[in-house]
Amino acid sequence: MNRKTLLTLLSGCLLLCACSHIYEPALYQQDIAYQPKPASFDTVKTANYISAGYNANTNSLYNDFLQSGQLNLSRGYVFNNFNLAYGAFGVLGNYQNQGSRGEAANFKNKFFGAYGGRASADVFVNSGRVDFRIIGVEMAYSHEFGSYARFRQFLNTQPGYYVDARTDLFSAGLTTEVIFHNVNNIGFQHGIRLFLGTTFGHNELDDTFYSNESTQNRTFYNIFPKASYFMKIKNFFIIVEKGKAGSTFVFVRLGYKF
Repeated sequence: MNRKTLLTLLSGCLLLCACSHIYEPALYQQDIAYQPKPASFDTVKTANYISAGYNANTNSLYNDFLQSGQLNLSRGYVFNNFNLAYGAFGVLGNYQNQGSRGEAANFKNKFFGAYGGRASADVFVNSGRVDFRIIGVEMAYSHEFGSYARFRQFLNTQPGYYVDARTDLFSAGLTTEVIFHNVNNIGFQHGIRLFLGTTFGHNELDDTFYSNESTQNRTFYNIFPKASYFMKIKNFFIIVEKGKAGSTFVFVRLGYKF
């Protein structure tokens, strides 16, 4: 293979990599998180929850890596066959660019931060030591800041890059959950929740990177699931969450109820 042929192949590979790289908001499909609430068998019907956690995920194409820490504070209620929770959160993290993506996008790490609020509600029926939270709604608003957000806004003015420059996200969806306590121990609880939802608003990638896709496919890309496991022992709890396959490696939080 001569040098000219090799250079042509390398140039083609670099062009393909550049064309298949996207830059999304740091919290895209990562803003929804489990909010604890008192169960019907709890003696205290209103409670506050504080937690701190670690999240590791990739972007939608699995070619960049994000790590972040998150602090959450929320308040939960249980009424007759109805739960409600709301709260605030803050995020600090690092966006790792996996390789050079052209002159304007040639960086290794960029800082991102975010703050926002969440709310959730559900209806449930009780059977012994189990609450079946049959259907619920979960929503989250977040505002992103930091060098990665500024970078996306700059890159959006340059030709040849695929960017979703949004810094304000609103996501919502439906949930279903079962929560139960151990035999003869109300203070030892487990919960399993499933979420399916979307992020609202115009995604500029639909006009660029996904422009050749059908409307059905573009809608599908914006829908995301999340599975959550909740365990509480007395006033301490742990939450482990997993999102869209491959995107969210793990989101783990440790917290305290008061």
